[in-house]
Formats: sequence, structure tokens, C-alpha cells
Amino acid sequence: MEFNTWLTFLAAAVAISLSPGPGAIAAMGVGLNHGFRRGQVIAFGLLMGVWTQTLVVGFGLGMLLSTSEVAFLVVKWVGAAYLVWLGIQQWRAPVRPLVAPAGEASPDAHRHLARTLFLRGWMVNALNPKGTVFLIAVLPQFIDAARPLLAQYLAIGATFGVVECLVMSGYVALASRVLGMLRQPHHLRWMNRTFGGLFVVAGAVLGLFRRA
Repeated sequence: MEFNTWLTFLAAAVAISLSPGPGAIAAMGVGLNHGFRRGQVIAFGLLMGVWTQTLVVGFGLGMLLSTSEVAFLVVKWVGAAYLVWLGIQQWRAPVRPLVAPAGEASPDAHRHLARTLFLRGWMVNALNPKGTVFLIAVLPQFIDAARPLLAQYLAIGATFGVVECLVMSGYVALASRVLGMLRQPHHLRWMNRTFGGLFVVAGAVLGLFRRA
């Protein structure tokens, strides 16, 4: 891949990752409830979701979603339902301190939380057909068919993944530091409801999404 082409893709990846979406909502919701150190793992799940999307498109499976109405609708509604479910869970989340006292949770509980957050991050990105449609539309602009395709897809996947992980980590840190100053129970309750509502809205928007 030409360096100038890569720089253009890097700028596009940064803009895409910074734009508000389900990933950003998930990252900030986790940062609010678990703090940066514990919540950071969701960024790696979101990263794996991006790589899953890239693999789907790179292996041509994305064409199935772009041509098969049934496959597209199944993925779309599963993703939308998952976001709405996350919203309900966030809305009903118990009010608790941002950071639990030391020694309160066992190592097994920490590992379970890490697995849960990682899987949540992966599902938020992997089950978003908008991401697949976007990659199908955008990637051809940065791919040179005369050059080895595998190396180009690896460069694109690595760039997009690292950018997504860094940006989502920033969202987790923002929520844990800035929103973490809201320590009163009613503040936390309304923040949970705000993020829960945003998840539901994101699910509704995904449900209304139509392919061009």
C-alpha cells in the first residue's frame, strides 16, 4: 500500500472511530460503571469486532450481506435487539460506586467481568451490519488490485483495529474520569439511564437502517 494511501485511510479510520456510535456508547457506559482499569477490556473486544468485520469483507462474506436480503435482515435485527437489550440492562443497572473497595471482588469475579466486557465489545461491533456495508463501500477505494491483496488487507485491518482500540480506550477513560466525578447515587442513576436510553436509540437507528 502506498504511504499516501495509508495516511488517507488512517485519517478516515480516526474520523470513523471518533464518530458517536454503539461502540462509543458501550465504552463510556463501561467506563462509568467499572472505571478505566477494569473497563479497558471492552476496547479489546471492540477491536476484535472490527477485525471480524474486516475478515468478513476480506473473505467475500460481506457480499452475502450486501446481496442477500434475508442474511442482511437477520444480522441487522439481531444486532438491533442486542443493543436494545444492553440499553435495558444499563437502565436497570444498580447504583454502585465507580470503583469497588480493594479486595471486595474475587479474582474469579474479575475474570468473569473481563470475559463479559470483552464479549460485549465484540458483539457490539461484529453484529453491526452498518460496519460491513461501510467497509464494502470504502475498502475498494484504498485497495490496489495490482498489488498483493493479503498485505493490503492486513495493513488496513491493523490500522483500523489499533485506531478503534485507542479511541475506545479514550472513551472509557473519559467516562471513568470526567463522569466519575458524579458520585451521588442520583447522579449515577441518571447516567445509567442516559446511556441505557442511548443504547435503545442506537438499536432503533440500526433497525431503521436501509442499504443504499
